[in-house]
Amino acid sequence: MSKIVHPYAHRLIILRDWKSRWFADPKKYVSYLKGDVLIRQYLEKKLRGMYISTIEIERSRKATRFIIRTSRPGLIIGRNGEGANKLKEDILKKMDQLKLLKPEDFKLEIIEVGNPEADAAIVAYMIAEGLEKRLPYRRVIKTIIEKVMTARGVEGARVVLSGRLGGADIARTEELKRGSVPLQSFRADIDFKRECATLSYGVVGIKVWIYRGKIFTDKKPARSAFSTADARPHDSLQRVEQAGGREAKLKTD
Repeated sequence: MSKIVHPYAHRLIILRDWKSRWFADPKKYVSYLKGDVLIRQYLEKKLRGMYISTIEIERSRKATRFIIRTSRPGLIIGRNGEGANKLKEDILKKMDQLKLLKPEDFKLEIIEVGNPEADAAIVAYMIAEGLEKRLPYRRVIKTIIEKVMTARGVEGARVVLSGRLGGADIARTEELKRGSVPLQSFRADIDFKRECATLSYGVVGIKVWIYRGKIFTDKKPARSAFSTADARPHDSLQRVEQAGGREAKLKTD
């Protein structure tokens, strides 16, 4: 029986890194883990609509750093950085409410996502936004998947919607796929995200997979192990032919 594995967890260490990065004393481990989960949930809810890709947390003994990746940083930063300062204060207040350990040095970084159409989290939110505006679901996923396929580096995409699509009484699943999405290949750079669109007649679930090509550790990706293996017999054949030609010349002489 096959197992369904999350594409992000499937590629941890090989292609991906953890979204929470820290080492803690066993006594503080529970509070750190609880804080990461609750504050990430709080930020995802608060920053919904600001095209958030990922929220990463780094901790040391004295400092804590939150890294928010978004395609529209201006919405979060605000004029003269007022929005970022207010968000920083809100996070510290939330830590007090949840009775979490407050860091001595707290930093908030907002990084822009350069290619938002190739990011599964942003694409999933774009689909949810279209559905919440009461647009026809087939048109929404078709137009967005065409945008995704025109983005730089994207080789395949897949979108699955499930729920009461179009307000139907019976829930069903609709799927649209373009290109290839090799889920079993470790080298395949596949981004995945789940999202929910809240409508008047229920919740519609959204899943997005985006395949951004294979990642090789070699600095020259065009020269793979297969290409070098194919080149060796070819070189040896040329050497044999040259040696045979020399022997024929010696005999004629």
